[in-house]
Amino acid sequence: MNKIWTLLFLITATLFARAQNTESLPVASTPDELLKFKEVEHDFAKIPQGKPVFHFFDITNTGKEPLKLDNVQASCGCTTPEWSHDPIPPGATAQIKVGYNAASEGVFEKFITVTYNGTQSKQIKIKGTVWKAPAGAAPANSSIQFLKQQNL
Repeated sequence: MNKIWTLLFLITATLFARAQNTESLPVASTPDELLKFKEVEHDFAKIPQGKPVFHFFDITNTGKEPLKLDNVQASCGCTTPEWSHDPIPPGATAQIKVGYNAASEGVFEKFITVTYNGTQSKQIKIKGTVWKAPAGAAPANSSIQFLKQQNL
């Protein structure tokens, strides 16, 4: 019988605890409410080998306090992010410039981690395919060699 009374007491206490008015308590902002990306992924599609490319990711501070980007770190050395270290005022937008050196041929997918306001973070991604560029600036022209030989 004591177990039943204890169980009923716990259920009643739980119901009363949930029914308390929490309107006066401050609600903490979630990371999604503070930093919003216009896009979180960019596809460079096909790019020639050895030709660096870059893309700007637009971010907006949707919170009520200034937003500080503490660090923007790429997953490897072939990707270079650049950003302003100044705080972003509420409602304002800023940009993160992400470059890729395209040194290696093939498909790539790189992640960039954006750390802000001390401990919060989000990831953005770039991807694409690097194709092998021809060895010379222009293909060899056999007519040129023929003309050079005739002038000798």
